[in-house]
This record gives sequence, C-alpha cells and structure tokens, in this order.
Amino acid sequence: MNTTRNATQVSGQTITSRPGSQRRRRHGWLVPAGLIFLTLIPALAGAARLTELTGGAAITPRNERFFTSPVPVVAHIISATVYSLLGAFQFSPSLRRGRRNWHRAAGRILIPAGFLVALSGVWMTLFYELPPSDGFLLLILRLVFGSAMLVSLILGVLALCRRDFAQHGAWMTRAYAIGIAAGTQALILIIPELLTGPPDVTTRALLMGAAWLINLTVAEYVVRRRTRRNRKAPPTRADRTPTTFPER
Repeated sequence: MNTTRNATQVSGQTITSRPGSQRRRRHGWLVPAGLIFLTLIPALAGAARLTELTGGAAITPRNERFFTSPVPVVAHIISATVYSLLGAFQFSPSLRRGRRNWHRAAGRILIPAGFLVALSGVWMTLFYELPPSDGFLLLILRLVFGSAMLVSLILGVLALCRRDFAQHGAWMTRAYAIGIAAGTQALILIIPELLTGPPDVTTRALLMGAAWLINLTVAEYVVRRRTRRNRKAPPTRADRTPTTFPER
C-alpha cells in the first residue's frame, strides 16, 4: 500500500511528514475554536455592560446594582473574558507540546483570573440585590457552582505544588467548564425565548443549572478519556511538563 508523504530538506536531511499528522494538527484547533465561539456571547454581553457603565446609560431596576457597586462586576467581566478566551488555547495539543513555555506563561495568567472570576461571582451573588428575573433557586445554584469552581482551582493548584500534573489538569478542566457555562446558558436560553418567550423564574434557573451540568459532564469525559490514553501509552516529556489544562 502506497502512503503519500511530504518531504522537507532541513540541514541536508529529509524529514517526512504524513498527511494524517497534518490533519490531526488541523483538527486540534477545532476544540479551541469551538470554545472561543461558545464564550463570544457572554464576552460581547460583558463588553456591552462595560460600555453601559462607562457611557452614562440610564439607570434602571435591572442595572441599578451595577452602578451602585461597579467594581465587582467590572472585575468579573474582565477576568471572565481573559479566562475564557485565553483558556481555550490551553486545549490545543500543538501549543501544549510544542510551546510549553507559552503554555506555562498562560497558566500564570489563567489561575489568578480564574480565582477572580469565582470570587467576584460569589460576591455578586451574596451582596447584589436579587433581580426579579433570577429568584432564590438560581441564587443557590450560583453559590454552589461558584464555590465548586473555587474548590476546583484550589485543588488544581495543590496538585501542581505536588507536581501531580494529571490531577492538576483534571481540576483545572473542571474549573474551566464551570467558568465558561455562561456561553452554554446563553445558547440554552435562546430556545425558549424563540419558542414561547422568556421563561419563568424557576424554568430559567433550571435551564441555567442544566448548562453547568452539561459543561461538567463534557469536562469529565475529557478528563477520563485522557486518563485512559495515558494508561495505554508510556509517559512522554510533554506529559511530565506542568500544565494548566489537559490536551484534548
């Protein structure tokens, strides 16, 4: 069977690469691209909120709490945007294997950003006045998942201190899944909005809770898949490199 290869002359040597490896490199960017697309909706909504706060927009019952105490929401928007967009690139195998210095540098930004996302989110849930569209159930869900993100980040940092890079990546993946749930929530809430109009308070809370669970389910699948793969293959230099999120 003939196999087509691409050959390149480097320092007098011929280096061949299989088309399959090139396809895998291209496919490796599908996950980061999908994650960036998922986070664009909340990122644009956050940008609109910042414009509202800095542009002298009219104060209404829906945004009054943000004008009264703008620092937490501004910190949350900026940190969540950095965390979600930069974090997407940590799922690129080529960046993880070929540019480990970049991967570690990005991690040093992502970990503080993740903590700021979780802490500011919990603070706003506890101290901002509850808007009419939310309700007590959604308040509880935000506290539960915000705390879960914070715990995941702490466990990820502790695993890194132990140089347990597999557990570090697993916990950081779970934290990232919680952190980008706003994109999943936006997509889920569009469906009832288009079909029947805005959902009631309880339905909205349940749909948003379902989005968090969907993200965590996908994250757990990624973690378990990588664990099975590592059990079958001997450790490589890339596997011994500190990570912030595991490869796809």
